[in-house]
Amino acid sequence: MKIDAHNHFWNFDAVKHSWIDGTMTAIQQSFLPEEFGKILNENGIDGCVAVQVEQNLEENNFLLALADENPFIKAVVGWVDLTAKDLDEQLEQLSHHKKLKGFRHIAQAEANDFLATPAIINGVSKLAAHNFTFDILVFPTQLPAAIELVKACPNQKFVLDHLAKPYIKKGEIQQWKKDITQLSAFENVSCKISGMVTEANWQNWKNDDFYPYLDIAFEGFGTNRLLFGSDWPVCLLAAEYHQVKNILETYINTLSANQQNQFWGGNAIDFYHITT
Repeated sequence: MKIDAHNHFWNFDAVKHSWIDGTMTAIQQSFLPEEFGKILNENGIDGCVAVQVEQNLEENNFLLALADENPFIKAVVGWVDLTAKDLDEQLEQLSHHKKLKGFRHIAQAEANDFLATPAIINGVSKLAAHNFTFDILVFPTQLPAAIELVKACPNQKFVLDHLAKPYIKKGEIQQWKKDITQLSAFENVSCKISGMVTEANWQNWKNDDFYPYLDIAFEGFGTNRLLFGSDWPVCLLAAEYHQVKNILETYINTLSANQQNQFWGGNAIDFYHITT
């Protein structure tokens, strides 16, 4: 199976989705599975992993209901309050949903040291006992805290979203490279090759803009810990789905057939324990 390991769905609400501001008119609307299923089919992708955008328990119910109705949604990454006093009880209850595979917190909106705080480390440390994964969503300045979190939770499966959003438009790479190299040394961390086009110049990017960052990601994580993700519909701010896919098809065309299969789906199936 080919799996898109990172996409979103929402019923657009200007208040709930206030992060979609006036610069993002292309995505100021609802995006639901009916449209996305057609896009996946057109691009030869068999399934997807739906990832939270709202930080409440209702988001889990919303995404899981969509997954029940749409078999191509193979996994859901939801949200849980990692500092809740009854976190263990919540995780036990949530573990009964077979398509709920892990959680994410929008740490990019928090202080730089957020992921390294004792309360968050304590919460994340409880996920592995329930076989839940954790998606790390950060900016480059927050990578040191992410490294501290990973160091403190050696038994937890992590995946870095969007390569930590490197400053592609500015062409800044050195500090990001240093931190990514350090993070990738932890074998329990994978990385999604996703969200790149929106970190470049939305109106004027070219494939070559991404190759230096891809070189570092592939060197650090190798072909067995990298997952393809489109970040649809957010990617529409800068590129259509087929354009996002083409960047990566072009880049990995010299890899072996097995390595390409891992990237396009095998690694996502392994990471999220996708069974259907």
